[in-house]
Amino acid sequence: MSKVSVLGSGQVGEILSNGFLKYGHEVLRASREPNKLAEWQAKAGARAKTGTFAEGGVWGDIIVLAVKGSAAEAVVEAAGIEQLSGKLILDTTNPIADQPPENGVLRFFTDLNQSLMERLQKKAPGARFVKAFSCVGGPFMVDPQLPGGPPTMFICGNDAGAKAEATQLLKTFGWDVADMGKAEGARAIEPLCMLWCIPGLSGGGWSHAFKLLRA
Repeated sequence: MSKVSVLGSGQVGEILSNGFLKYGHEVLRASREPNKLAEWQAKAGARAKTGTFAEGGVWGDIIVLAVKGSAAEAVVEAAGIEQLSGKLILDTTNPIADQPPENGVLRFFTDLNQSLMERLQKKAPGARFVKAFSCVGGPFMVDPQLPGGPPTMFICGNDAGAKAEATQLLKTFGWDVADMGKAEGARAIEPLCMLWCIPGLSGGGWSHAFKLLRA
């Protein structure tokens, strides 16, 4: 089993931290203020730790980036560019802008010709980024149970080995996986967050996920 550093103190970070603990991994949750994670650590058990972003960057074999998209680049820097080199980085982030949605459609601070993950990969070129967990809500990230069977997690990244490792982790978490190619694929995956949020923001509920049907 791996040592997994989850960078982020929000709901997504907590859900994924608990998921990795459930499946036997050691977990360090990292934050700018690790003390606010003390209650989670006390409940999570002996395989759970807390620390700063820099400590998480050093400690983890696998890094999960689970912060607001607007903070992602700064958090990668705080974790340590050199420390992340060679490591699998599961990038859950989306480039959601601060402006309010328009008729249920989120606004992004990127455009269709550049994804946030591409920016992150450029900032930390030695890290092995894989986009994952970005097109579904937190409650369905671990062991999703839906009437249509396992939903599809769309992933992408430049490193084939990193994607293979991410695929195995995602299958353990109960997902079908569809590889959308290299980092540029995130230009298509990240906007799925917009599509996923439209029903919820328009009053239609949040209990759904995407599934790719293959012939």
